[in-house]
Amino acid sequence: MLQLLIGIVLFFGVHSASIVALPLRDRMVAKNEVAWKAVYALASLAGIVLMARGYAELRSAPTVLYATPYWMRHVAALLLLPVFIFFIAPYFPGRIKTALKHPQLVAVKLWAVAHLLVNGMLADVLLFGSFLAWAIVDRISLKRRPQRPLPGAPESGINDVIIVVVGLALYVVFAFWAHEWLFGVRPFVAR
Repeated sequence: MLQLLIGIVLFFGVHSASIVALPLRDRMVAKNEVAWKAVYALASLAGIVLMARGYAELRSAPTVLYATPYWMRHVAALLLLPVFIFFIAPYFPGRIKTALKHPQLVAVKLWAVAHLLVNGMLADVLLFGSFLAWAIVDRISLKRRPQRPLPGAPESGINDVIIVVVGLALYVVFAFWAHEWLFGVRPFVAR
């Protein structure tokens, strides 16, 4: 469990720099943006590796906190349907990005809630609950801080079509192949 917790603290610690220490983060970027990005990327990567290893270790000796009915898997699948669409929306600005304001955070919240609906072990609650809590806090903090520009395509109505097609294609690839390949779990197979 320690690896998972250290990974969570490391990953969300660096991802929370703008939430809890915006002036410090901005000074670091102004001083040396490349160094800041390198530290950010390395800390994020180390956090992901520790979270993945800790999650796998904790799931090998499962502590069940709750169980949900089988049909909840269908609810989770529906909640996950727009996740890839929303996640790429900031890079292809259009009506979806405008309506959601922070579509990536909406994607993270939907992803986390969907996984919490169907996974009730301690490892799941720690991992997915951390993502959900962070996304909520980050969204609240965005009301108090300026939004940084993201690189991406120019704003266009066609961008919505692009992200829906690409997002749904990514969903299909991930749900029917990549999820099992990466995590060993087939989402649409009865257990």
